[in-house]
Amino acid sequence: MTKAFDVSKRRLLAGSAALAGIAVAPGITLIATSEARGAGPATSKNRWGLLIDSTKCTAGCDECVVACRTEQGWQGHDRPTTDAQWIRKVSLKDNSTGATHSLPVMCQHCENPPCVDVCPTGASMQRADGIVLVDKHICIGCRYCMMACPYKARSFVHEDVTDQKTHMPRGKGTVESCTLCVHRIDADGIPACVEACTEKAENAMMFGDLNDPGSDIAKELSKQVTTRLRADLGLEPGVHYRGIG
Repeated sequence: MTKAFDVSKRRLLAGSAALAGIAVAPGITLIATSEARGAGPATSKNRWGLLIDSTKCTAGCDECVVACRTEQGWQGHDRPTTDAQWIRKVSLKDNSTGATHSLPVMCQHCENPPCVDVCPTGASMQRADGIVLVDKHICIGCRYCMMACPYKARSFVHEDVTDQKTHMPRGKGTVESCTLCVHRIDADGIPACVEACTEKAENAMMFGDLNDPGSDIAKELSKQVTTRLRADLGLEPGVHYRGIG
């Protein structure tokens, strides 16, 4: 669905956001674009994604979760960190065999994101390179996107927030989710969860450009059978899992 809002409507919605109790420091841009960082605008040439090997992911490991909390600054507030859904570990069990898998789940950065479809203000948005984000300047906290997401990958900021990261300040009264560490990607880096898994854990996560046949992730996908969560919905997630199909 394409949403067109004129300037007057956006001003009205911005006012509504203020009334909803959003606490954003003046002058701070919550989602800076790659162009603003000098990396040039995001383009459809790239399609960023993840490949997660559940056969390597161990139940007791949470290095990816810790890395995300540290990188994005969503730890240490007035609610349990488990309430935030940037990334979480889940366990799957095959009832017929008893086999279990442990794997991280985060925003799947869908090609056809339902969170974007239902957003009344355009705050839920998708970059040309497939990364799904929330523009907290125009998020009014309606939480329609949270209801639309089949992965429970978004959460609402109820609490006052302090000591925010300059690359990802958080706003009370807004919705937030995994950004795929867009600030790192725009600086030619990799997501913090992938870096932590590679350096401190079992190297179960791979990041790269799904559109580039020469990338490591594309090469792996060409020779492995992988699964995407709720593939039946036709959302075309950018996150692939190995070992759970």
